[in-house]
Amino acid sequence: MASKEDLHDWVADAIRAHGGKAKLVQVAKYIWDNYEAELKRSGNLLYTWQYDMRWAANALRNQGVLRSADASPRGLWELK
Repeated sequence: MASKEDLHDWVADAIRAHGGKAKLVQVAKYIWDNYEAELKRSGNLLYTWQYDMRWAANALRNQGVLRSADASPRGLWELK
């Protein structure tokens, strides 16, 4: 069963799959396309994952994995 913590890896994987930078919708589509079954087995996470992936992105920024929102173009998530 997937958890909110798994979203950290999934968000990073999605951005990597798009060449190191991706828009929110691209990240969401990647996660759904690749982890739909896990999300469906994850109880309430199925209903909150799109919100939770935004928190995962913030955590990745704090960990230095993603560029800060100020350093990236609006609406673009970028790996460092």
